[in-house]
Amino acid sequence: MTARTPALLIVLLLLPSLVLAAAPPVDVPLTLAEARARALEKNVDLRVERENAAISASGELRSEGAYDPTLRADARWRDRTDPVNSILSGAPAGELAPNTSGYVANLGISQLLPTGGTVALTTSASRDETTNVFSILSPSWSTSIGLELRQPLLRNLSVDPARQSLRVARVDRTRSAASLARVTAEIVAAVERAYWSLLAARRDVDARASAVDLAERQKTDVEARVEAGTLSEADLSSPVAELERRRGDLFASREAASRAENALKSLLLADPSDPLWSSRLVPSDEPAPLAPAAPDVESALGSATSLRPELAEAAARLARLEIEDEAARDRTRPQLDLVAAYARRGLAGEQNPGLNPPFPVGADSVPDAVDGGLGRSYGTIREGRFPDASVGLALTVPLGNRSARADAAVARSSRTQAELALLRTRQAVEVEVRNAAVALETAGQRLVAARAGRAAAETQLQAEEERFAAGLTTSYFVLTRQNDLTQAHLAETAALADFRKARIEWSRATGTLLAERRIETEKETPAAAPQEGTR
Repeated sequence: MTARTPALLIVLLLLPSLVLAAAPPVDVPLTLAEARARALEKNVDLRVERENAAISASGELRSEGAYDPTLRADARWRDRTDPVNSILSGAPAGELAPNTSGYVANLGISQLLPTGGTVALTTSASRDETTNVFSILSPSWSTSIGLELRQPLLRNLSVDPARQSLRVARVDRTRSAASLARVTAEIVAAVERAYWSLLAARRDVDARASAVDLAERQKTDVEARVEAGTLSEADLSSPVAELERRRGDLFASREAASRAENALKSLLLADPSDPLWSSRLVPSDEPAPLAPAAPDVESALGSATSLRPELAEAAARLARLEIEDEAARDRTRPQLDLVAAYARRGLAGEQNPGLNPPFPVGADSVPDAVDGGLGRSYGTIREGRFPDASVGLALTVPLGNRSARADAAVARSSRTQAELALLRTRQAVEVEVRNAAVALETAGQRLVAARAGRAAAETQLQAEEERFAAGLTTSYFVLTRQNDLTQAHLAETAALADFRKARIEWSRATGTLLAERRIETEKETPAAAPQEGTR
């Protein structure tokens, strides 16, 4: 093996990577519809906003959870001996106090009402054995079934924390939907602007390349005339200088096109390692001929008022603060609740074998109505032998209540601020519509003028080239006409791109952008909890 062998091996190993590195980027045709679709799927800002909408939906579901019934159950065994300081303690002979042991089970379900009240249904059953000589039943079965209602009459009647949370969650979901629509419209508009900017930048490159070709052709023509002796060597300096200047402009336009491509890619790609970053996007949509028309400003103002998501967002913020204002004012009221309860209790059992009352009783101390087991205890409930009913009012009056009054003042001021913010947003939307109308009309006029200017520049260049061929002018004037034509092409390209961008901005400002592109954002789903008063 010679000394050159290791170096040769290294070259062979690196050759494939060098070839790949030197390979030009792959051209990827891209239509405007494809660019929009990719942005709607991949754009990071849109994905974040969709997650915000999902969070808002979860917030509404969480608020609805306040109306989920709550089931409570417990069961336990107990054994107790209570010290009693009385000659009537019921303790058997030789004991300090009677002993009681047994089992108890409780079951209940409670529900928050849409009126701010609560209702609870409870039942219980217990079995006890006792050594108390005064207790008639041992073992005994005690049961109960009851219903309890607590309804606010002042504070929490019109709005309570649960209803406030639910209404705020629904408003927040509406705001999130509007925010998603706003961000979607902004992203779509940005993608379309970037798409047409890239197309215009590529056409600028083509125009600069054509100008370089014209300069090279003019330089070749002058060189031929110098060799023929019809022009001097000094006449060659002008086309050479112009050629190099145009090459510099070409390099600058290529850089601008690369920046425009990267701007579009940043809107379309979510992953920095996406292979498209190494590819060359080629806009494949050819702009259709456009006929500028004067926009209908008054009609657009009306549609913008109902379609712009910014206004829906501001209205949702105001609605939230209106809810908070109502709740804050409600908290300044005293608490007055209606409390009602009805229960039926049951009792049954067997005669206590240790019964030793201090006075004579009948031979059968256990009435037939309560003689039995658990079933007989529930039978007394069915028969309504031991009812328990109550109704009343509970009043709580915070003296001073300064915290609540201060909160109400803050909520009122915040609501006023939101009302003013909504007015400011409406005015800003109207200004945007009017500015977009002026920009669209101006862009249309510029496009018409640019087209006429380009056509005139083509005619002037053709005439100047014919005069140069006849020896009636110099290369300087030909180069000047070439520059004029290049600038006319650039001006037309810029005017066309600006007109398209003005139309995009007009659609965005009037709120019709998504509808015109047939793009639908995520629709709100009906809330699971019924509206107030319909639960």
